[in-house]
Amino acid sequence: MSDTLIIKSVIIEDEPGGVVTLRGLLKEYCPNVTVLGDAPNPIKGAELIRSVKPDLVFLDIEMPYGNGFDLLDALSPVFFEVIFVTAFNQYAVKAFKYSALDYVLKPVSIIELKGAVNRVAKRLVEKDINSKVENLLKFVKLDGQTPKIGLPTSDGYRLEFLKDIIYLQAKGSYTEVFIKGKKSELVARSLGDFEEMLPTQKFSRIHHSTIVNSDHVKRFQDEKGLFLEMTDGQSVEVSKRRKAEFFKRFLS
Repeated sequence: MSDTLIIKSVIIEDEPGGVVTLRGLLKEYCPNVTVLGDAPNPIKGAELIRSVKPDLVFLDIEMPYGNGFDLLDALSPVFFEVIFVTAFNQYAVKAFKYSALDYVLKPVSIIELKGAVNRVAKRLVEKDINSKVENLLKFVKLDGQTPKIGLPTSDGYRLEFLKDIIYLQAKGSYTEVFIKGKKSELVARSLGDFEEMLPTQKFSRIHHSTIVNSDHVKRFQDEKGLFLEMTDGQSVEVSKRRKAEFFKRFLS
């Protein structure tokens, strides 16, 4: 399992002892897995999953008020990984029909649990890579000349000319994109994702929280810190460690 990947998980299990045991095993043997909560049945489980949006769900099958398959049906299409943790091996074939690639029998084997979590971690890394590739493919060209970028919004992708992107600022795990002649757009992508996607010929990261389009830098002041005035009139700061890189790029 990756040393850096943190897997957000929840446990849907009706037996309190089973929850305690699984939490303990994960803490001891799978430290990259963080448990955000647990629920005792599919109804409360669906509420929890919608609330915290986990990467991984440890799911019992036989529970009050329905079973684990009812929960998956209710949340279809499933956006998370699933590890079934159950005492009943007769459900294995049905579980795999639900694309659950891991199925751990109780009492939980440490080796089986670690193996299942490792496979989930690998799939999550692959999903992340595929997501970045998908983002790259959101670039389109008009007449083979003018590139655009797709900004994911709540109602689809909003296409904007790259030349009209003035600068971008991190807002936690989101990014605010400032666009020429328009209101800024808060996008559900990290600034790091944009740094990987945007062409370096025009876009520079000048601060841990800011990327600028060099075509929209109007002037700069190097007095009490280095600040850039952008074409929309806003001022953005260049961090001390990126100052030399800025001067090399803009004044060479």
